[in-house]
Amino acid sequence: MELADRLETKFRLDANQKKALNKLGLFSVHDLLFHFPARYSDVSKVKLITELTPGETATVFGKISKLKTRKGFRSKIPMAEGEIEDSSGKIKIIWFNQAYLAKMIHSGENVKLTGHVTKGKYGLYLANPEFERTPDISIDAHNTLFSAKNEKESGKGFSYPIYHETRGITSKWFYHAIEKILREKTLDNIEDYIPEDILKKYKLPTLKTSLIWIHKPKNMRDAESARKRFAFEEVFCIQLERQHDKFEYRKNKSFQIKADEKDKEEFVKRFPFTPTNSQKKSVQTILEDMGKSFPMSRLLEGDVGSGKTAVAATASYMVVKQRPNGQGFGNLQTAYMAPTEILAIQHFESFIQYFKHLPMNIGLITGSGCRKFPSKVNPSGWTDISRAQLLKWTANGEIPILIGTHALIQKSIKFKNLALVVIDEQHRFGTAQRRKLVRKDNIGPHLLSMTATPIPRTLALTIYGDLDLSLLDEMPAGRKQIITEIITPNKRNETYEKIREELKNGRQLYVICPRIEEPDPTKEMAVQAKSAIAEAKRLKKEVFREYEIEVLHSKMSKQKKEAVMKDFTENKIHILCATSVVEVGVNVPNATMIIIEGAERFGLAQLHQLRGRVIRSNHQAYCYVFADSKSQKTSRNGSHKKYKNGRSCSH
Repeated sequence: MELADRLETKFRLDANQKKALNKLGLFSVHDLLFHFPARYSDVSKVKLITELTPGETATVFGKISKLKTRKGFRSKIPMAEGEIEDSSGKIKIIWFNQAYLAKMIHSGENVKLTGHVTKGKYGLYLANPEFERTPDISIDAHNTLFSAKNEKESGKGFSYPIYHETRGITSKWFYHAIEKILREKTLDNIEDYIPEDILKKYKLPTLKTSLIWIHKPKNMRDAESARKRFAFEEVFCIQLERQHDKFEYRKNKSFQIKADEKDKEEFVKRFPFTPTNSQKKSVQTILEDMGKSFPMSRLLEGDVGSGKTAVAATASYMVVKQRPNGQGFGNLQTAYMAPTEILAIQHFESFIQYFKHLPMNIGLITGSGCRKFPSKVNPSGWTDISRAQLLKWTANGEIPILIGTHALIQKSIKFKNLALVVIDEQHRFGTAQRRKLVRKDNIGPHLLSMTATPIPRTLALTIYGDLDLSLLDEMPAGRKQIITEIITPNKRNETYEKIREELKNGRQLYVICPRIEEPDPTKEMAVQAKSAIAEAKRLKKEVFREYEIEVLHSKMSKQKKEAVMKDFTENKIHILCATSVVEVGVNVPNATMIIIEGAERFGLAQLHQLRGRVIRSNHQAYCYVFADSKSQKTSRNGSHKKYKNGRSCSH
């Protein structure tokens, strides 16, 4: 049997099996070998229903029936009930507070249940078991085909591989098909594409050994070794691809930026803070890169509030001050792409402050409109302009700095002399988009990608292997460490009083909620979590009556969002109830407190980004994580409290 052989020529397949294999994208023997098990089921742990004893957590296979929903007689809590039956008997199942499960599972389905065996008034039942559908119920602890082969092995059990399945094909079919492939010595001539010295260095099994171990492991250690090898292989191939992309991109020419030290120092003095050493070092490295004959590709990684925007503004300034090659007029151009409209507008306002002393046009383009600075009517302010007019000026080179969202990389936008592209928190801006920005005369722009998402260095070098890495590992002078506290329900009122004291001192507060509106009570699967709109009403009515409270979320119009952010920035609004729309980059230095409701619904990196909204000044910042339970020991929230910066958080 050869790796390239079609499956239908080597296996007897009916119409349903062919259809199922096509759906899974499996056409050849090679495809089948690289269709790895999702997990392994240790069938020695499966029990017969008659063997169950109260108090233990057990797994049973069987057919489910008599599914229904009801409410507790006294407690009125919703629940789902049913029965599971195997060859030895049957047992009742109860899911408390999960009535919807009665509609997700259907009577007559074969399932594997793992739950707590509980003794009730009317006998034993499985309480809140986890369930998995198992199309092939013949795989159980007492099936001779899958039981231990001899008494010596009986204590070890048998790891049966469970594959990704679809209707018409089962894990049992995969098991026997793989066994046939291995039996015919198909792997004897397989070529390993990872060099032998690398395998030895990282103690990885060969490709042949890995394929055998992943499909037929003798123990979990073998299976883990095989998975480790294939995971390494994936990362290794990504790195090779990224290095190839980097090599190819460097074949393009670029605009060589000549750095004027005096000009740079004059510009940096305009910042309302003294640059840190890591900012100075990063600016210097970026300017050195942009002075080379090939395009720069650099990732600037820095914690929230570490001053990445200031570094990008300095690089932009040095670019737009320079004339295009061989010309005594015009400017080179910079494109600055932000992840959200709110942040794009904020950067536009910031750049106006940085560049207002220069005769420089700055444009803003988002999905909902375009702006230009300066306005002919008001030279110190901006004006709304038509999209067509902005595109025309950009194509003519009259707009040296264009800030926007993803609208920046649309086909309709043409730059005359694009020399620098700055990407803020954009993980989807890859080599394909970068190639589109290369001009017909093979002049490619310099690329500066920025992220505050905490990424371990090794992972950053894999994902962004085509980019050189710069780190901002210092915070501006005088910036205090944020105080993070996990607040249980019984300490809410006490915390509100602490917040009130800070509000009296003129500080402001964010309240972050997972939902915009209250969940629909008629929908069983609706996420039960606090909503920004309802929480704003509650806080105004019950807690902070004397303060102005507003709401910010993604369903609001652009004009309404801008008006709310403007009022919040000017301290006309004291408390802002929002969704995670404020997660990235929003900068209000006077807002020094943040409450995060339903923190378990946010990822660790997301929590860290949200917390970063209040580390924008030299005032003491506070982050209050409001937990739903009375225990403080929720692992993610505990980690959030423990880690003080993104670097430690990522590790």
